[in-house]
Amino acid sequence: MKRRTLLSSAAAAPLVSGSMQTAGQKPKYLELSWLRMRNTPDNQRRRLAEFLEKHAAPALKRTGAQPWGFFSSSIAPESPFALLVFQYDTLDGMLELERRLMADEAFNKAITEYLGGPLPYVRNEVWLLEGFKTFPGIEVPPGDPKRPARIFELRTYESNTGLSLAKKIGMFDNGEIELFRKTGLLPVFFGRTLAGGRMPNLTYMIAFDNLAAREANWRTFASSPEWRKLAATPGLSDGEVVSNITNMILTPMAGSMIR
Repeated sequence: MKRRTLLSSAAAAPLVSGSMQTAGQKPKYLELSWLRMRNTPDNQRRRLAEFLEKHAAPALKRTGAQPWGFFSSSIAPESPFALLVFQYDTLDGMLELERRLMADEAFNKAITEYLGGPLPYVRNEVWLLEGFKTFPGIEVPPGDPKRPARIFELRTYESNTGLSLAKKIGMFDNGEIELFRKTGLLPVFFGRTLAGGRMPNLTYMIAFDNLAAREANWRTFASSPEWRKLAATPGLSDGEVVSNITNMILTPMAGSMIR
């Protein structure tokens, strides 16, 4: 088992967080690392949560990597799992971070012990995304770190072809993301999947204070005149640009910058 399958990549230098995106920024690369688990007597979920909080998050801080997110499945298919989200400027940033982490004596020792003990997880699946031109990287939701944790919705829109996917991305770039902000859907990231499952697709994450707020904000969005007009544009209906939608509700874990 290679060590980097657990914690492989994040930005090697500080990036934009907790603020609106800047026009003209070069899109970032996002890595979604799924750690599939199962219920076992030795409690894979608890051991992973402890490792991320006590060892991974401090090491990421020491290396200057940001932003990152650790999430556990709350309402989602194929549970239980953890989702680790990282961002970096270039593909080389992935290897650079690995070198920095493994040069960190405390982290090297901790991950060697963790991976060398009871089975840490069942499978690791990685998706690589490229940020949108109007939303190039992660926006860490604002707020006091001590506030109650938000819930996060991860949505994947599959398309039939690259052409129909490009049309859906264009909808986001040309008004849909701004409508999200207007109607209370707090955006965290948007990305076109470069490598991963169920391609071609795009995946994005949005945040809510709680499940009740999620229901109310989605109703506001769906009933807004702006959305109805955009969705009625010839060639842009769901049936023409989206072949399937998958969504799941996630909860931030201790040590996550995104919460």
